[in-house]
Amino acid sequence: MLAGMKLNPTFSKLAILAVVTLLLCIVLAQIGGLVQERQSRQREATQSVEQSLAGAQALAGPLLVRACKESWTVPNDKKEFSESRDFWLVAAPSKLAINGSISPEVRKRGLFKVNTYASQLGMDARWDTLTALVPKAEHAGSRLACGDVTVIVALSDTRGIRTAELKRGGQELAVRPGTTHPAFRSGLHAVLAEPRPEEPLALTLKLSLVGSQRLGIVPAAGDTRVELQSSWPHPSFNGQFLPIEHQIGVSGFSARWAVSSLASSAAAELAAGLPLPQLDGNEGYRPTATGAAKKVLDVLAVELIDPVNPYVMSDRAIKYGLMFIALTFVTVGLTELLTGRRVHPVQYLLVGMALSLFFLLLLSLSEHLPFLVAYLIAAAAAAAVLTQYAAAMLGGWLRGLAFGGGVALLYGALYVLLSREQTALVIGAVLLFAVLAVIMTLTRRLDWYRLGSNS
Repeated sequence: MLAGMKLNPTFSKLAILAVVTLLLCIVLAQIGGLVQERQSRQREATQSVEQSLAGAQALAGPLLVRACKESWTVPNDKKEFSESRDFWLVAAPSKLAINGSISPEVRKRGLFKVNTYASQLGMDARWDTLTALVPKAEHAGSRLACGDVTVIVALSDTRGIRTAELKRGGQELAVRPGTTHPAFRSGLHAVLAEPRPEEPLALTLKLSLVGSQRLGIVPAAGDTRVELQSSWPHPSFNGQFLPIEHQIGVSGFSARWAVSSLASSAAAELAAGLPLPQLDGNEGYRPTATGAAKKVLDVLAVELIDPVNPYVMSDRAIKYGLMFIALTFVTVGLTELLTGRRVHPVQYLLVGMALSLFFLLLLSLSEHLPFLVAYLIAAAAAAAVLTQYAAAMLGGWLRGLAFGGGVALLYGALYVLLSREQTALVIGAVLLFAVLAVIMTLTRRLDWYRLGSNS
């Protein structure tokens, strides 16, 4: 009895198309894996440039530090014991003004681009009083001994230092590598002649610094003012403080920050020895070995980003690949229903492959061309191939042109979704609803029972 039964041709074809769609999903997954592999190589290229040049730079200072030691005697029944403690005194500036320029430079590792920069920073620091550098005994009758007062500037990567000129008044100070402070081993320092605690102190520092992608400054002063300018037109401001004013245009950007000690505890945290932030997008807290979050220094930062990253855009485009294939298959299926023109499952497979390979073509071209140009070439090639194929598949150039035009509209809609990240959800929802409304309108008079019955 079962051998004499005929399978419903409509359901048989739907089952075959489901298998075809599954195969195309595997193809899309493979292309997506290739995108992930290229992103991984992009990260490797970035790490290579950072190892050869310098990494993202975080800067704290200038600060005044002083190493001290307190010694005292502890009486005992038989004899006296000597004990001591070592401690550091840190004085953050009352006012700190930083004015600088950032000159971007794009470096390449093969096909991969890495944004680097050379910055020229001018820093004016003023201390109203230096009483924080006067040691205080914690034990009666103890002896205090302190070293020289030292100016330090802590940096993430000292390989990026090109020149450093530190002056007190008109007198230039000898700058040496390292900070001498155990919490900040990377940076520079200079020894001051014994300053008077009750007198104010003013220092100026001119620093030429190179780095990769990001520059961060710790607002370690009672009042910190920072102004930065650059010819890079695509900055991303991050860290714990956004600029109070900024201008962004095709010729570059300028930004101004103002942070007081009422808003940031960075000065006190520097004295406590908190580490510099790593500027990897997780500024503020750093996980420890136990998994707990460890506080790091506040920072205001700017990143030189690429607004159209070809790998990110390609990855986002592939996520819409299945929707593309489904909409195209629905269009071809509607044409079959409304015109009676039969389309073989192999033809569905070839159409789906053309749609899938569009994403591979887009990825490969975007590594050599601007993303928009690569997108236009890939979309035009796919639409042209599908137009001529649909003309034969659907039985006429008019239908083929209509099909190709629909595919071109889909590619246009996809680019809108990619370029409007914040409104992509609402645009996509509206488009899908419109497509559903069109399908329901075209099929409202179909007799689905008769269509699904056996021949």
